[in-house]
Amino acid sequence: MKYLELGRSALKVSEFCLGAMTFGEEFGIGAPEPECRKIYDAFIEAGGNFVDTANIYNRGTSEKMLGQFIGSGRDYLVLASKYSLNTNPEDPNAGGNHRKNLVQALDASLKRLQTDYLDLYWVHGWDRSTPLAEMMRALDDQVRAGKLLHIGISNAPAWVVAAANTLAIERGWTPFTAVQLHYNFVERSIEADFPELAELQDMAITAWSPLAGGLLTGKFNADADEAARQGARLQAGPRGARTLTERNLKLSAELSRIAASLGCSPAQLALAWLRQRMSVPVIPIIGARNLHQLEDNLAAADVELPGDVIDELDRVSAPAQSYPKALLDSEFFQAMMFGRRRAEGRSIRWI
Repeated sequence: MKYLELGRSALKVSEFCLGAMTFGEEFGIGAPEPECRKIYDAFIEAGGNFVDTANIYNRGTSEKMLGQFIGSGRDYLVLASKYSLNTNPEDPNAGGNHRKNLVQALDASLKRLQTDYLDLYWVHGWDRSTPLAEMMRALDDQVRAGKLLHIGISNAPAWVVAAANTLAIERGWTPFTAVQLHYNFVERSIEADFPELAELQDMAITAWSPLAGGLLTGKFNADADEAARQGARLQAGPRGARTLTERNLKLSAELSRIAASLGCSPAQLALAWLRQRMSVPVIPIIGARNLHQLEDNLAAADVELPGDVIDELDRVSAPAQSYPKALLDSEFFQAMMFGRRRAEGRSIRWI
């Protein structure tokens, strides 16, 4: 297992993060405690030290399990959890980015995890109502209190992240050191803004659902064994309908074809592509329901992709560009801006 620095922090984190949303069975997509223990122990044994959970995962069971598993190994871990999503539908203040929910959610998470601090605390999603100043000041207060070391944000537009970080930096508060985004071979929307933002503001990118909920394992391909799909999280519900589209199924089949030619599994290829294609490091958050899935995913660390394979995968899965990026990248606009003689090596500049 290799290690990376997490954005602007000096934290060293493993190249894969263990996602603990599958720790517990309340959501119907997880695993029982004995299997979760095997998964956790195997990840640590492989050299992993970055573990991600949330207060809402399996109604708190995920955090409780981790609290039991960690034991005396707490100092070794880079432990992350999240707040924002509602944990009590009858209480309007049990969700959101505001200070009250932050304080209550954090204290409850620390109790379940049996620790007095978190290495990284995520805003689970932008609530569109809490002032950014309140959110960033409330998070900074928890850093100053010693309950948090670093903070990050998930599921927010790039402009919100940029505005919040700029506000924090200008006021001497703690800025975000990482973003957690939906990113994989069939979902590349973040490429419009986030790679440049992450580079500009020195943030790490972590990717949730790097295998598109299991689609990119190949289990939904036309030639796949029907038994492999039983119990899969995409079998039912709105997420399955959004993911199992004709386009995505074609891309999954193409990924499997290329993986077979390279002698690796489709999941390994999808993870290797994700990790090797950007100048900003991308850390996949891998969730497993059994030990075999974890071992298959971790083996992606040994898959080195030739440049032509990365280019081919980029090409076949390229998303449609939107304005203004489509215009700015066009040959027409570049010629209008710089004429025929263009300087090489232009880069983003902060000042």
